[in-house]
Amino acid sequence: MNRIFPLMGCLGSLLLFQAPLFPAAVPPNVLWIIVDDMSPNFGCYGEKSIQTPHVDRLARDGTRFDNAFITAPVCSPCRSALITGMYQTTLGSHHHRSGRGSLRIKLPQGVDPIPVLFQKAGFHTCIGNGVVGNTVLGKTDYNFDWNKDMYDSADWSNRKPGQPFFMQVQLQGGKLRDGNGWKNLKLHFGETCTRPETVTMPPYYPRDPDLLKDWAYYLDAVRQTDHQVGAVLARLEKEHLLDQTLVVFMTDHGISHARGKQFLYDEGTRVPLVLRGPGITKGTVRTDLVEHIDLAAFSLAYAGIGAPTAIQGKNILSPVHPPKEAVFAARDRCDETVERLRSVRTKEWLLIENGYPDRPALQPNRYKDHKPTLLKLRELRDKKALSALSIELLFAPTRSRWELYHRSDDPFQTKNVAFDATNRVTLERLKGMLAKWQVETGDMGRGPEPAAMYDSDMKEYLDTSPGPAKREIQTNIDLMKRFAAEGK
Repeated sequence: MNRIFPLMGCLGSLLLFQAPLFPAAVPPNVLWIIVDDMSPNFGCYGEKSIQTPHVDRLARDGTRFDNAFITAPVCSPCRSALITGMYQTTLGSHHHRSGRGSLRIKLPQGVDPIPVLFQKAGFHTCIGNGVVGNTVLGKTDYNFDWNKDMYDSADWSNRKPGQPFFMQVQLQGGKLRDGNGWKNLKLHFGETCTRPETVTMPPYYPRDPDLLKDWAYYLDAVRQTDHQVGAVLARLEKEHLLDQTLVVFMTDHGISHARGKQFLYDEGTRVPLVLRGPGITKGTVRTDLVEHIDLAAFSLAYAGIGAPTAIQGKNILSPVHPPKEAVFAARDRCDETVERLRSVRTKEWLLIENGYPDRPALQPNRYKDHKPTLLKLRELRDKKALSALSIELLFAPTRSRWELYHRSDDPFQTKNVAFDATNRVTLERLKGMLAKWQVETGDMGRGPEPAAMYDSDMKEYLDTSPGPAKREIQTNIDLMKRFAAEGK
C-alpha cells in the first residue's frame, strides 16, 4: 500500500549540517550495536546487581546519554524509525509487523534507509552479529518494502581494502532468556549466575520467587550482552580499527515485561545510549533529551554525508544543537492487538494519551500472554496475592484517557496526577505539545487502522502460525473487532 507523504513544513530544518567531526582523508567507520529488549541495566547507569565492564568502558571512553528514548516500544516500528531517522508514525509503519501481507507499505519519495545513503557515499554496508566469519544478515524487521541490496554483506571483513564501513551489530539481548534460553545462561555463568534475592524490580512487581528468578535471568542476559560487546571491541582493537570507528551502543526498547515492552512508561521506552569514537568527548554524561531517530542524523553528519531534508532526527553531536524541550513516542497495534498510545516527555513530566481508555491495559495478545512473567502475574491475581498497586496498574479493566507523571518524584510512574488541580496548566501545556507534534509530523495513526490493512496483516499472521496459536490469535482478532463495534 502506497503511503502519502504528509506535508513536513519546517521539519527539513531539523537536521543541522556541519563539517564532519572526523576530518581525515578516509572517512571514519560507523558501527551501531543494537540490542533487543533491554533497559539501561548496566553498571554505568547505576545497576548494582551485576557488573558490565565492557559497556562501562565504552561510557568511560566516550559519552553516555542519560535521557535517551525510543519512539516506539516494540521491535519493528522502532527499527523502521531507526533506519530512516524518521518517526514511524510519519511513515505509516507504526503498527508492529505491518505491511507483511498482500497490502504493502512503501517509503515516501525522497526517504531512503540510512544504509542506502552510506552506500552511495562509498561505504561498505553490513549487518550481522560482529563475529568473524559470520555470513548471515542480522535482524532488520522493517515494516516497509526495502531492497536487500542496501546491505553489501553480513560483516565489514568483506569490504574492499581501505573502504570505510557502516556496520549494524544486532544482538539478542533480553531475548537470551526467552524460551529455554535461560538454560544456556546457566551453563555459561554456572555458579556465578545472578542470585534472585539480589535483584531490584519496580514496585508494582511482587517479589515472587518466579518473578525474581526471571529478572535474574534477564540480568544474566545483560551480562552476556556485555560480553558480546567486549568481543566486538576486542576485534576492532585487534584489527586496528577502534580508533577510527564511531561505536554506538543502544537497545531497541526496554525489558520485555508486563509494563515494559509495548508500553510508553520509562520501563518500555528509556534505553541506554553510549558513543565512543574520534572526537567524542570522553567520560561525559549528557542529561538532555534525545530520541533514537537521532542516530541516523548524527551518524551521517559524523561521516560527512549529507542527509535528506525530510529526516526528522537531529544531529545531537552538533556544537550548535539546541536541547530538545520534549521527546515523543507512540505505540500502535502489536500483532493482533489493536492499541493507540501517544506520549510526550519533558525533563520533568511524562504525559500519555490512551486512545482506547475503555479497554484494559493488558489486552489479550498471544505473544505477550505466553511470557512466564504474565502467566505468573495472572496466577497471583487469581489467588488474590497481588498488591492493590499491582492490580491498579496492571489489571484495571479500563484506563484514564490521560496519564500524567512527575518523573523525578515518581520514577516508576505509579501515581497518575493528571487530574490534580495543581497540574491543570501543565496538563494542558503538554496536551498542546502532543497535538502539535502529531500535526507537524503527520501522525498517520490518529485514526483507526484501515480494516483492509488489518485483515491483510492478520491473514499473513494466521497463515504463518501453528494450529493452537492460530485459534488463539483468531479469538483475539474477533475480540478486537467486537471492541471496535461496541465503540471501545
